[in-house]
Amino acid sequence: MNTEEPKSTYLHDFHLKLGAKMVNFGGYEMPLAYSAGTVKEHLECRSGAVVFDVSHLGTVLKTGNSAFEELQTAFTNDLNKISTNKCQYTHLLNDEGFVVDDIIIWWVKEEMFLVMPNASNTSNVLEAIGGDDITSNRCVLALQGPKSRELISKLSFDIAQTKFNTVYEFDYKNTKAYVAGTGYTGEDGIEVHVDNQVAEEFFATVLDLGFSPAGLGARDTLRLEAGLPLYGHEISLTRSTLEANLGWVVAFNKPYFIGKEQLLNLKSAGKKQTLVGLKSSIRKPIRQFDLVYSDGNLIGEVVSGNYSPILNVGIGTAYINVDQALTVGDSVTVVSRNSETESIITKLPFVPHNRKSQ
Repeated sequence: MNTEEPKSTYLHDFHLKLGAKMVNFGGYEMPLAYSAGTVKEHLECRSGAVVFDVSHLGTVLKTGNSAFEELQTAFTNDLNKISTNKCQYTHLLNDEGFVVDDIIIWWVKEEMFLVMPNASNTSNVLEAIGGDDITSNRCVLALQGPKSRELISKLSFDIAQTKFNTVYEFDYKNTKAYVAGTGYTGEDGIEVHVDNQVAEEFFATVLDLGFSPAGLGARDTLRLEAGLPLYGHEISLTRSTLEANLGWVVAFNKPYFIGKEQLLNLKSAGKKQTLVGLKSSIRKPIRQFDLVYSDGNLIGEVVSGNYSPILNVGIGTAYINVDQALTVGDSVTVVSRNSETESIITKLPFVPHNRKSQ
């Protein structure tokens, strides 16, 4: 049993002033929701603009003339597909071919990368690639929603023009900051990396511009509707990138990356299970660890589930046996401890993405 006290981000006290309900997430005490509640925060992100504190995520600074090659040989994706001022989603595997972490790389300058692992996996990424852990020196705020660019343009026209999967350095209050066209909601938006010394001021400024604060509860329901994977759920040390239908982040043409040989073996053996979306016809949430049955036979297990505020029904993702030959539109039964819910297999994402891609 882990009794270690959760860490606090630099903005912890500011969240309390805003009335946040705090929870332990990834080893950090983070806002689950504010006074509006998760559902309202979720809907505001889909229709307006919200700000999330995601400073619990790691940041590893990787610099020098060998940085490119060290990242290229560690991670699954191919940095040759992008260039400076671009972002890339990638995976770090172990020697068995399973996922240690999923990561966003911000390629800021020719020999400067900001590598963004999940909260609890920063040490694993550091071990694989080296670099400097600067997580405790900065805050990362995600400004998300269809009105986010309109609102942030009142502060900076240039920041508002940051396109999807691009990244730039800028000056904020005489400190270096970074903005990327990334996010985890399926909505348009940006993420801003600022020094601790100006983080509270920046957060307060975006609230004054009209952004609403949103917690990690809404961030999770948003990412689930958008069909985006969460480490420890859709991907983990017992699941491969291929099972999660994320093969597009693997560059098998590269001479080497950690876990490549075993992942090739897994590819040759074929998938025994695959990830699918599930949608019920009632409001009751689908939950992680619910079991999935077809014609009375156990065929899989739910790995993520919740209530969808947009669809007004329970949704979830599950791994099911491929030998059942089930496909989109087929019916299954989701069984929890106290009930059974009829659901259908659904194409992901549940809610279409609305990102600024041009």
